Amino acid sequence: MSARGAAAAQPREPGPIARVLLPIRGRLIAAALLSAVGAVLTLVPLAGMAHIAGLALDGANALPDMLWPIVTISVACLLAGMAALSAGELVAHLADNQLTHALRHSAAQRLAQVPLGWFTGRASGEVKQAMQDDIATLHELTAHFFTTAGRAAGAVLACALYLFAMDWRMAIVALLPFPAFFAFFGRAVKRSAASMGELAAGMGRINNAVVEFTGGMPVLKAFGAAGKAHGAYREAVDSFARLFTDFTRPLVGAMANANAMIAPVAVLGVVLVAGTVFVAQGWMAPVDLLAFALVAPGMSAPLLLLHYLTHDLNAATGAAQRVHALLRTPVLARPAPAQRQVPDGAEVRFEQVGYAYGGQDNVLSDISLTLRPGTVTAIVGASGSGKSTLARLLLRFFDPTQGRITLGGVDLRQMESAALYQRVGFVLQEVRLIHASVRENIALGRPSASPQAIEAAARAANIHERILGLPRGYDSVVGEDAQLSGGERQRVSIARAVLLDAPVLVLDEATAAADAESELAIQEALSRMAQGRSLLVIAHRLDTIAHADHIIVLEGGRICEQGSHAGLLARGGRYARLWALGGYAPSEEEAGAAC
Repeated sequence: MSARGAAAAQPREPGPIARVLLPIRGRLIAAALLSAVGAVLTLVPLAGMAHIAGLALDGANALPDMLWPIVTISVACLLAGMAALSAGELVAHLADNQLTHALRHSAAQRLAQVPLGWFTGRASGEVKQAMQDDIATLHELTAHFFTTAGRAAGAVLACALYLFAMDWRMAIVALLPFPAFFAFFGRAVKRSAASMGELAAGMGRINNAVVEFTGGMPVLKAFGAAGKAHGAYREAVDSFARLFTDFTRPLVGAMANANAMIAPVAVLGVVLVAGTVFVAQGWMAPVDLLAFALVAPGMSAPLLLLHYLTHDLNAATGAAQRVHALLRTPVLARPAPAQRQVPDGAEVRFEQVGYAYGGQDNVLSDISLTLRPGTVTAIVGASGSGKSTLARLLLRFFDPTQGRITLGGVDLRQMESAALYQRVGFVLQEVRLIHASVRENIALGRPSASPQAIEAAARAANIHERILGLPRGYDSVVGEDAQLSGGERQRVSIARAVLLDAPVLVLDEATAAADAESELAIQEALSRMAQGRSLLVIAHRLDTIAHADHIIVLEGGRICEQGSHAGLLARGGRYARLWALGGYAPSEEEAGAAC
């Protein structure tokens, strides 16, 4: 068999929509079938009316005897059809509820396993769109489209069979508007689908702009730039408006023509004109025309309803693709139970570590260093030299693309995340407190900690007195009655790290966002917390790490120099030049040539 034949013989991989809907596919099919049956049954009264009218116009003597059976059957079918339609809607909505719950649960589980660095490369509006907006958009696809498609298919098929049974020649003429409708409808759907990706991207930009608008308002007001605060948001909205105009303009004509083709009055007009010709030619009796006049226009309603759901269907299709992509986000490798290892001690080793973002040039290259228990190792260098990336590799925000990092002789990839974060604590420059009480924020790493232990951690972080001054003390909720400054939030994060009592601690410019008073309190808290622990300190101000046991100077993602403060000054190299410049690590542009 040829390679092409072998490829053709393999089953096609299901698309994103099919995969997302797989758990409820059977129920959606059942809902569509119930809707189709219901649509067919609700059309029986139209056939009954046509039959009664035909008998009446023919002056048949059997009309009184047949009237009530026809009426009874018609009413029974109408009620049964309504019940089937309701059952179809119920099944579809129950399936939609289950899928929504399952997708949100799966998305939350997936995001809990992705590298923490994955979030730094995405705006919060993008994550919110995938987890909330896109899953909600699937409602139109799961709860409405399949039942509507079932009703349309059932009604069209039943009407077509009935009309062909009455007179196949007249049936062909009466159904001519519908192929034309599908031609215009298909063209509109194709144009709509082609532009849906751009519309979704535009809506994503609006979400991101809203997040930036609300988050940056305090800073903009503080610097007198409040008038510019809505600039990005306005630009995103205007851009979306232009996209939407370009999206709708070519659809208007196509959909207007499609709707005009199968409007009930248009279909009735075709039936009456053609029927007049047929009757004049003697091809059919005048009374037979009544069935076509009643039934053929009845096919218009379900098809028009299908048209109104087309836009929602395209939006749901794009949402399904994004949700599927979210559920396939690469996660951190987890060791098999048999491969899990327990560290022996708290020594940290970087062994020829390299890291690159998404196929780009290496941010770090050939990093080898050791963090010995009870020592302080400081990382300095220009902005963009890879300092924070190195710290986040130890925290396993992502895994190295080259080399390995070990803790107590165990590769971090062979440890469970929970075990890692019991041994490695961190205080980062960007503090994240959850919407919960101050007590719960401090005890985030040890939920079972006693109130006494939480208070002791807060005292060690110099934040206890401030917490007591809050309306409800430790029970005050962050963001509600606990309004904390940047330095105070940083001290809460330090208390969290103190309570965790990890033997290894990572400090990434922990005082960068604090005022002078808060910085002093933070430095005192960090000094107490550092005793007996292995510290990895990322610093911008060199005077804060002059006491470190070992100083690593990074330049361009590589180790440029290393040694003690005194030794590096005596060497007269890069570190000595930075110290002479005032003890501040410059930006990448200011740093000049690499070592």
